[in-house]
Amino acid sequence: MARRRVPTAEPEVQPPADREDVRTPPLRPHDYTPADYADAVVHSAREAGVSPVLVMTVLHNEAYKPHHPLLERLWQWWKPGASFGVANMHRATFERVRRSHGLQGRWQDLRDDPAFAIRTAALHLRDLDRSLPRRHVRRYTRDELLALGYNTGERNMRAFARGIPPGPMARSYLRRFRANRERAAASLPDGGAAHPVATHRDAEV
Repeated sequence: MARRRVPTAEPEVQPPADREDVRTPPLRPHDYTPADYADAVVHSAREAGVSPVLVMTVLHNEAYKPHHPLLERLWQWWKPGASFGVANMHRATFERVRRSHGLQGRWQDLRDDPAFAIRTAALHLRDLDRSLPRRHVRRYTRDELLALGYNTGERNMRAFARGIPPGPMARSYLRRFRANRERAAASLPDGGAAHPVATHRDAEV
């Protein structure tokens, strides 16, 4: 007689142990709104020393697909190199941030923990800010260059800062960033202005 298998519950996902807990609402399929995570954005931006408006605008730019743990698992099954989390971070980028900042969480945790995903994105933006030259071409603000770096990588960001024109995909990302910035600011307490950050002053050439 065959022994009946007793179903076991899936283990509860625990937040990474290396961050202060930031309560965020659950991710719901087909109902993702970056503004729901304003508290996590402000907290992570303050920790990283970057603009909360920058972080929130990046989230708006990356909200082009549903962000839900189950959907992201299915997406990875179809496309193993897919990005994870509300900030759409690829594994190679996450591993660089993890090593630089001693994060204990895993890349897979990004899909289950929006606060961890937002914190990782803010730390990545800080790393990009540190690598961006103080002087850059006049046509971009510093935040625009950081957003381009988030989208296309540090090397391309530095090239754009010197005046090399971005390609069509980067230009599209920049247009969406500029269009989303006002809406992103409106979703933050006091438009994000109440949380000054210690970044380099914009310099133009």
